Amino acid sequence: MASYRIPFNRPTFLGAETGYIADSLAAAHISGDGKFTKKCHEFLEQRLGVSKAFLTTSCTHALEMAALLLDIQPGDEVIVPAFTFVSSINAFVLRGATPVFADIRPDTLNLDERKLPGLISDRTRAIVLVHYAGVACEMDVIMSLAGQHGITVVEDSAHALFARYKGRNLSTFGQFATLSFHETKNFTCGEGGALLINDSSLIERGEIIREKGTNRGRFFRGQVDKYTWVDLGSSYLPSDMLAAYLWAQFEGSADIQARRREIWERYDHQLADWASENGVQLPTVPAYCDQSYHMYYLVLPSFSARTALIQHLKDCGILSVFHYLPLNVSDMGRRFGGKAGDCPVAESVADRLLRLPFYYALKPSEQDEVLSAIAAFESWD
Repeated sequence: MASYRIPFNRPTFLGAETGYIADSLAAAHISGDGKFTKKCHEFLEQRLGVSKAFLTTSCTHALEMAALLLDIQPGDEVIVPAFTFVSSINAFVLRGATPVFADIRPDTLNLDERKLPGLISDRTRAIVLVHYAGVACEMDVIMSLAGQHGITVVEDSAHALFARYKGRNLSTFGQFATLSFHETKNFTCGEGGALLINDSSLIERGEIIREKGTNRGRFFRGQVDKYTWVDLGSSYLPSDMLAAYLWAQFEGSADIQARRREIWERYDHQLADWASENGVQLPTVPAYCDQSYHMYYLVLPSFSARTALIQHLKDCGILSVFHYLPLNVSDMGRRFGGKAGDCPVAESVADRLLRLPFYYALKPSEQDEVLSAIAAFESWD
């Protein structure tokens, strides 16, 4: 892969991570659910106000746990935005669910809640929504519709830790929510995730599923004299060394978020006139949403304009990237009946969206270079 003077991403590193990993090694507990895992659980539960947080090896695995907890069966339908990463639906397809692809809003690029009434059927078991770029979906409408039809809502909050909707933390609306701590996210441990459970009646089963389908947790608490296989499950526990790295990031979360906000707001301010003059759409954040400052993107007027700008930035030593390809026109999506034209907004945006370099360690001088390179771009259609 070509090297760039300014990459798209650099994983966040604050400095305390190595010391905490050393502490984990010294404690001789580097498998799952050690001291640092428990500290991360408590942090998420207290900061967000969720009933239970379970660290997992990825957001994908957190979604798989949610599908198991929902007892998804063949023939069940799960609604998902077409513009998302495959894990959002793959976790449910693995249990036999049929995906139902929803188009997205043209402003926030979130699942278009206005399309939901036409997608819900008597086989709909869940709506998996994605808070794209850390900006909330329209939760009032979605939760009302889900309640009317007895449908579970799963919040894929991979982009959205600490974001809010009308003053309420995201990840607290649905029965479940999932987080990602991949290296591209605001807070990282390289690879990692979390399942957040807002229904306390499901916590014990969640623990069992996470522990390979055994009641091992009860054994360690002295509630049973031996543990055994009692349910479906898999190995979803991350190493405590990964949790140690993550704990350092949680401790520094205010600093991380403040820096990311500075970068996001500078992009938004500096690009406003350029975007208006050139027909480029910038991120939309409704006044009642507090975003997570996860990414900064441009929606160019055309596919060719995006291609040209990516190449122009590459020539300047700057890596910019596109994002998701619509699920409904993917090879697997077509196997489930998806086709071109089903989700026109998602299909159009996917061809035109470009993400700019965005990471904690991005220097002001580097951001200046990105902004200057964009201002010099002249290869429009």
